[in-house]
This record gives sequence, C-alpha cells and structure tokens, in this order.
Amino acid sequence: MNMHESGEMYLETILRLSESRSIVRSIDVAQAMNFSKPSVSRAMKNLREDGYISVDPSTGEITLLSKGRVLAEKIYERHRVITESLEYLGVPHERAQEDACRIEHVISDESFAALKNHLNEHREKK
Repeated sequence: MNMHESGEMYLETILRLSESRSIVRSIDVAQAMNFSKPSVSRAMKNLREDGYISVDPSTGEITLLSKGRVLAEKIYERHRVITESLEYLGVPHERAQEDACRIEHVISDESFAALKNHLNEHREKK
C-alpha cells in the first residue's frame, strides 16, 4: 500500500501519544487531531487491515506494528528536524511546526538527508 499523508499523520499521532501515555485509543487520536470519532475509526480500520497497527478488541488499545512504527518514526523524525531547521533560520516556533507538518510528507529522502546533515553540521559549530 502506498501510504497517504493522512495515514502518516495518524501513525505519527499514535507514536507521539504513546510516548506520553501507557494506552492509546481511538478517542485519544481523535482528540489529539481534532477529528471526529467516526473518521478516526475508519482510518484505524484501514491501518489495521494494512498491517500498520493492531487494536485490542477488549480494551481498544492501539499498538503500532513493526512497519507502522518504522513509518511513524520516519515521519516524526522529519517533523522534528524540519521544525528545528526552520527555527534555526528564524521562523517562529508555531509557524515552523505548521510548515514542518506539511513538508514532512512530501520531502524526498535525498533532500531530507541533506537538510539533516546540514543542520547537524551547524549544531556542531554553535
């Protein structure tokens, strides 16, 4: 399956939520993303069917499966690096976060690697 931006956003949100709470459920994702519960339920069904997540039927707990975790971590890393790069250039934090959220889904692996290397080089010079 070719993952769409919305699927990547759901996976990233699940990852971020799992860092701050022991159990992540659909309602948590809906609140974090400001989406309706039915929309999130449909997305969770698709992600489950495509092997990105599992959902415990008795508790509703969402767990990232291996390929879901890999993709979520990739997107989240992009978000953090792009945000930091924009802030380094003087972009205010909120704007950098918003822009990173859009850029993280379309930037090529090659361009991201160059951006990340550039940021790391400049961090070392500080």
